[in-house]
Amino acid sequence: MRILITGGAGFIGSHLCDRYLTEGHEVIAMDNLSTGSVDNIAHLAGHPRFHFIKHDVTRYIYVAGPLDEVLHLASLPSPVDYLQLPIQTLKVGALGTHNTLGLALAKGAKFLLASTSETYGDPLVHPQPESYWGNVNPVGPRGVYDESKRFAEALTMAYHRYHGVDTRIVRIFNTYGPRMRADDGRVVPNFVCQALRGEPLTVYDHGEHTRSFCFVSDLVEGIVRLAASEVHDPVNLGNPREFTILEFAQQVLAATGSASEITFVQPSDERTRDDPKVRCPDITRAKTLLDWEPQVPVEEGLQRAAAYFRTKLD
Repeated sequence: MRILITGGAGFIGSHLCDRYLTEGHEVIAMDNLSTGSVDNIAHLAGHPRFHFIKHDVTRYIYVAGPLDEVLHLASLPSPVDYLQLPIQTLKVGALGTHNTLGLALAKGAKFLLASTSETYGDPLVHPQPESYWGNVNPVGPRGVYDESKRFAEALTMAYHRYHGVDTRIVRIFNTYGPRMRADDGRVVPNFVCQALRGEPLTVYDHGEHTRSFCFVSDLVEGIVRLAASEVHDPVNLGNPREFTILEFAQQVLAATGSASEITFVQPSDERTRDDPKVRCPDITRAKTLLDWEPQVPVEEGLQRAAAYFRTKLD
């Protein structure tokens, strides 16, 4: 196949490029490098079946030749990014999704939208099944990301129903692993880098909020299976093993062998406003329809992530 991956120089997108190239496909990575990095795809330079296009998906997209699949992963998923670039975040979810869907329609290609667990907001249902409509504050600082993805899902289904585009929607829960940015602002790089530097791990409040963490190779496997399926409704992909943030900080200390202390701080910025108190996927649909569930234990995944961040910090 000939596959376009927007956000192809990003954390997850670059791993998808690797996977599809390994399977023998031709891959075009598109990225404006606002949050992605050429370092993530540098090892693919010169590959005969890999091409990189630097382009902002909020502008008209032109790709010469046929396409079999369009995977739309371009996004600003980190609070550090979407709080600094709120309008761009909304434009990527709206205009970027519109442009990539239009491209898929023109090429007769399959389309996959990378959505997010943030569509559930601060959930009142736990764990979160795909049938749950969510509890999102549309005018809060996080709303620019949450609502951009909710709109993107609605637009994707409109193109499926009205234009007959062969679409998929994956709701991605917390994912971690090599190629995350050290300054990403999310809990895994924060904790791992603090531990490797010997700094205290800063836990907000009492660390009672919960999250679940999926290693990137497991997520990529799920995305590939979903893209190859006939499932048009949203599918959760994530690890249902749930930790409190305090428990997870202790897991990071064990994985890194760090002697860092854990300190509790009161949140003082917009990143924590409307922060979900719980987050855990119901993956029944993924198990049933895709025969998928995570394989990499958190203990092993954190060791692999720590090895990557150690090289970056060095």
